[in-house]
Amino acid sequence: MTVKLGKYSLTYKKFGPNGILIEWPKRIEEAILYEILAFQEIITSEYGDRVMANHAYQSILVGFPTSDFNFEKEVTILKQGYENLQKPSDKPYTIWKVPVCYEATFGWDLEALSQQKKCSEADIVQLHTQTIYTVYFIGFLPGFLYLGGLAPELFTPRRASPRLKIPAGSVAIGGEQTGIYPSESPGGWNLIGNTPIVLFDPMKEHPCFAKPGDKIQFYSIDKSQYEEMKQTNWIPESEVWHG
Repeated sequence: MTVKLGKYSLTYKKFGPNGILIEWPKRIEEAILYEILAFQEIITSEYGDRVMANHAYQSILVGFPTSDFNFEKEVTILKQGYENLQKPSDKPYTIWKVPVCYEATFGWDLEALSQQKKCSEADIVQLHTQTIYTVYFIGFLPGFLYLGGLAPELFTPRRASPRLKIPAGSVAIGGEQTGIYPSESPGGWNLIGNTPIVLFDPMKEHPCFAKPGDKIQFYSIDKSQYEEMKQTNWIPESEVWHG
């Protein structure tokens, strides 16, 4: 059984000398994500290695060879593909169980966040762990998962002054999103914990354990569990669902 997609009014814009930016309504929602992923598969099937197709929350950027790029021709082909877009209704997805230590050692902004929200730190942890998040795309840093589904009670503006060094594995909140820093880097999100798992390993066939369309659920661990998982190179548990 398949579900007909293609219900949005998309825009197709020329991007640079040989690119087309395809845009959906500017909302973070799973219905748009499913269309983007299905459309990306169509593009890959149609063009093969001749193009590069990368997506974000509400867009796909398609890069074409400069030698024979014809904007009008390619837009016509892309529109035809979108009109025939279908999504398998029982396509499997993976839920990854990601451990997080929310103790003060790692949750640098947790106390300030609890004061701002007028609730306990335990309430914040409970809200953060009770949600099953959706992986929308991977970017900013290799292995950085952009996750949708954060509880509105936890929406928090980014820090006014970004930090120059965020530890690898830091779990953070920025605006209406939550995510994990896969490596040490500058960053302006609010840190609430840290995970002991490795989010990106370039030596593996699949360097990032999760992919767009997968689900993430965090669960709380203490410092001793964190250290043990860190030493044993803990791999997150997973479940496969159909939906």
